[in-house]
Amino acid sequence: MTQQQPVSQHPSQLSRRTMIQAGSIGLLGPSLSQLATAGATDGKAKSVLFVFLTGGLSHQDSFDMKPNAPDDVRGEFSPISTATAGLQICEHLPLLAQRTNDYALVRSVATESSGHEIACHMLLTGRLDLPPGFNTRNAPSPNEWPSIPSQVTYALRNTTGLPPSVVLPQPSVNEAARFRPGQYAGRLGTKWEAWHVDIAAKCSLGNGACPNCFRFDDDHFDHASSSVFETPLLALPEGGRSRLNDRVGLLSTIEKQQRSLERDAEVRRLDLSRQQAVSVLADPETRHAFDVENADPKLINRYGHNKFGLSLLMGKRLIEAGVNLVQVNLGKNSSWDTHRRNFINLKRNLFPYFDQSISALLDDLKESGLLDETLVVVTGEFGRTPKINKDAGRDHWGPVMTSMFAGGGVKGGNVIGATDAIAAYPVEDKVTVENIAGTMFSALGIPRQAEWHDIDGRPYGMYRAEPIHELF
Repeated sequence: MTQQQPVSQHPSQLSRRTMIQAGSIGLLGPSLSQLATAGATDGKAKSVLFVFLTGGLSHQDSFDMKPNAPDDVRGEFSPISTATAGLQICEHLPLLAQRTNDYALVRSVATESSGHEIACHMLLTGRLDLPPGFNTRNAPSPNEWPSIPSQVTYALRNTTGLPPSVVLPQPSVNEAARFRPGQYAGRLGTKWEAWHVDIAAKCSLGNGACPNCFRFDDDHFDHASSSVFETPLLALPEGGRSRLNDRVGLLSTIEKQQRSLERDAEVRRLDLSRQQAVSVLADPETRHAFDVENADPKLINRYGHNKFGLSLLMGKRLIEAGVNLVQVNLGKNSSWDTHRRNFINLKRNLFPYFDQSISALLDDLKESGLLDETLVVVTGEFGRTPKINKDAGRDHWGPVMTSMFAGGGVKGGNVIGATDAIAAYPVEDKVTVENIAGTMFSALGIPRQAEWHDIDGRPYGMYRAEPIHELF
């Protein structure tokens, strides 16, 4: 087997080392407030926060429960009433049950594939068709369709300084550390790569909300790091007088470099990604966005001091700073891929942190006034099988899943679509991941006729299907 390229070595990755290097360069560029103004769009929402539940959430154990189904389908969880009359969700999502009036559920989303690689490619690119030369074993590959963040980067390419799209806190990989397809620019070309911020602390085998890691078939797993993130050290360090003097001298040098570089025509010929890296990471507001582990303790407790909560807080702060699209990968090693011990792992290791962090995100966006202008999308790449397997788990199921939508004009308490008696197939208002992509593009004000051109100059329409109009 060919050894895969290390995650942090991918050319589009913004690793901790890269961020530190960028933060020490003297090309500081415009302030973040100026850049945010330049990134505004004309759509219904100014931004999209896309939460990817990598591995595939069990829809019939969360948002589309079937309490009257047979025992080998129904499962161990019970539904509870919510803030919305007539709407019930899982008993282990009590905080989200109190907030149903702030979000909508689409219970009839199809990915059309029950394999991780193809389903991820479909969801993350917003296309059901596969490109010529597509091979699931070689991801990331230039033969893939471009990711939604890359397409948004291309469509909003007149934005200067601030990156239109950011993906965090790490890529989606399987337990063999192989990339899931559809995460990068592919046929669009690396020029239009979204920012991939790979700063989650390395925990090679841990699933879920590190440091609350788990193994699918084990009751205990130790997190392999002392922190949740390897946050870039962009501030001056503590130390003695000589060390401080060294830092003051460094700052003086940087200021001289900046004045010189601002006069140098070569600066204007630097590639956009480098300008963005230096300009954004040198700005105090962006450092604040990344430095979530040093946030107010009350805020951390609200989101949860774990990878789920702090990643969503980071995403919210980047939206607040003016990024158009933030994708948060809520899990790395297919954390939601509950083939084994589905009910134990959901109840103990996934739902508590998911429930807390998503609820905190919705509250925080609402209280800050950002929810009206931020479309929040929460979904996996597919659902889980109706029948429970011999390992008390559920397997991959591409025919249907449930996706959550909030903000950006979404009507709260709304339920779109329905499935049959065992949550196996949609029976009302079937939509696909192409409709989800269209909904995100529309929310950002991207015109219906928008196209992207591949590395050979061939045009492709961004919209493959209508937005989900019933949400609004």
